[in-house]
Amino acid sequence: MADLVLAIDQGTTGTTAMVVDASVRVVASVNVEFPNHYPAPGHVEHDVEQIWESVGGAVGGALAKAGVKASAIAAIGVTNQRETSLFWDRATGEAIHRALVWQDRRTASACEALKEAGHEPRFKERTGLVLDPYFSGTKAAWLLDHVEGARARAEAGELAFGTIDSWLCSRLTGGSVHVTDPSNASRTLMYDLHRRTWDDELLSLLGVPRAALPRVASNSEVYGHTEGVGFLPDGIPVAGMIGDQQGALFGQACFTPGMAKCTYGTGAFILLNTGTTPTPSSHGMLTTVGWQLGDETVYALEGSAFIAGAAVQFLRDNLGLISTAAEIEALAASVDDSNGVTFVPALAGLGAPHWRPHARGIITGLTGGTTRAHIARATLDGIALQIDEILTAMANDLGAPLAELRVDGGASANDLLMQRQADLLGVPAVRPVVRETTALGSALLAGMATGVWSGLDDVRDAWSEDRRFEPAGDDDELTATRARWKAAVERA
Repeated sequence: MADLVLAIDQGTTGTTAMVVDASVRVVASVNVEFPNHYPAPGHVEHDVEQIWESVGGAVGGALAKAGVKASAIAAIGVTNQRETSLFWDRATGEAIHRALVWQDRRTASACEALKEAGHEPRFKERTGLVLDPYFSGTKAAWLLDHVEGARARAEAGELAFGTIDSWLCSRLTGGSVHVTDPSNASRTLMYDLHRRTWDDELLSLLGVPRAALPRVASNSEVYGHTEGVGFLPDGIPVAGMIGDQQGALFGQACFTPGMAKCTYGTGAFILLNTGTTPTPSSHGMLTTVGWQLGDETVYALEGSAFIAGAAVQFLRDNLGLISTAAEIEALAASVDDSNGVTFVPALAGLGAPHWRPHARGIITGLTGGTTRAHIARATLDGIALQIDEILTAMANDLGAPLAELRVDGGASANDLLMQRQADLLGVPAVRPVVRETTALGSALLAGMATGVWSGLDDVRDAWSEDRRFEPAGDDDELTATRARWKAAVERA
């Protein structure tokens, strides 16, 4: 009997395929990169045929590494870079233009026009989002307005719109399925969180026809079966879909309201489970769907720090202070503290809770005694302080303190950073055995839909802790560090 689940984690720079067995053990994982395209300043695009090649390469590589045949796969789960958007021809499956990536800023003027017309409160109340080029709605409108004939074809139902989850599901099922899930739909500026449906008034304001939009299904059900894929046999159920950060929240088994996770990658993404009612934020957070199982929807608050691991890359590639990213932990640990140095890594503006796109990175407190070790220490502090600000804002929105923070992503391997995070938060930072929690979340959802796992209790029991970092900071030192941080942020 097939009892393995294949997760396809389609990210911004590559695709990871992961094979998981019934005991929630990662049997194999393979990543295949693909290029980004930058046709103009502020424009970021993906060629989806290159994405598809990376999917095939990753899946083939993972199956070979696991030493299993595709017939052993009971189900496929899909997780994806959110907000990245495209239109494709329903009849041929061919994209009408490269996908516009979540990082793409070409629709900034369209967002400003909607704000100036007074529409942002309506969007925020219904979708939980701010008007920003980050999200999919204005990307869809741009494609309709800039690809010849696209608007008329979309209105006639000839074109399909979707984020990468929707496009992948269509491609895996031979074009027979056009579907998305609530976690991705809630990132489009077109989905009403409260009524759990596409919003016709918002669609009209954006200029996107409903005829082009996918059906919104739950996160764990059989959407269709593989057909004509080439690197997989026909008939495998595609049974789980979720946006990458929500996938990490699910993969971390944050099933109880108040539980939170932080994924430390290029940036850092924090999601906190708020239960079955959307929680509006008055502290700069986003309200989003976590997941939907059956008819029950779980919501979350989200905050993003645009620069996390990228700050370490900046020290390596731009300043030459380290040779490899892994060196930063030992270098930072060679001094007791930052010696008064503060680094605000606003290299791409400041995200939540500030939302200051024009902020710039700043290093303060330099003296004749400053060494590269102090700057390394300040860099790790800067990453942790951003997360501390976001989680403090979330706690204020909820009116309740955090109990612990579950951590994952590449930088979660940095023990010094994780200890500093726990010290600042005053609660444990808990690292799981399986750190590829984004892919794991989609695998679990697919397996739940096909009987590999019976439900949330199975998943909760399978989650296991690698290390728990207990807070052990000095209160006076933490207070002084936060004061220097606040002053530096005001100057950034």
